[in-house]
Amino acid sequence: RVRIPLPVSNILWEHCIRLANRTLVEGYANVKKCSNEGRALMQLDFQQFLMKLEKLTDIRPIPDKEFVETYIKAYYLTENDMERWIKEHREYSTKQLTNLLNVCLGSHINKKTRQKLLAAIDDIDRPKR
Repeated sequence: RVRIPLPVSNILWEHCIRLANRTLVEGYANVKKCSNEGRALMQLDFQQFLMKLEKLTDIRPIPDKEFVETYIKAYYLTENDMERWIKEHREYSTKQLTNLLNVCLGSHINKKTRQKLLAAIDDIDRPKR
């Protein structure tokens, strides 16, 4: 047995939690179809995950917690708010933003608005190329 010093343990936990949260968002971004109830279940699942983490580790605040919560809540945005949200949240990948729009299509975003929002995503991504 090798004892891991607390500061090292905390760094390891922080990296594991950050990776888990990033993986959750990537998984949510891969959803092809989702209802309001499905997004609510995603929120509940994430809350359960946080409760278990808080019992396992003393790391506070939980790294990237807002990253996951913000992505889940974006599903509920109106068409007008979605464009502003896309421009303000550059921390998400083009794929994550595009898939979010595709899931919202038909539920509360129409095709015309979707095209406009996809163009906004493309404009954000263009300087990176």
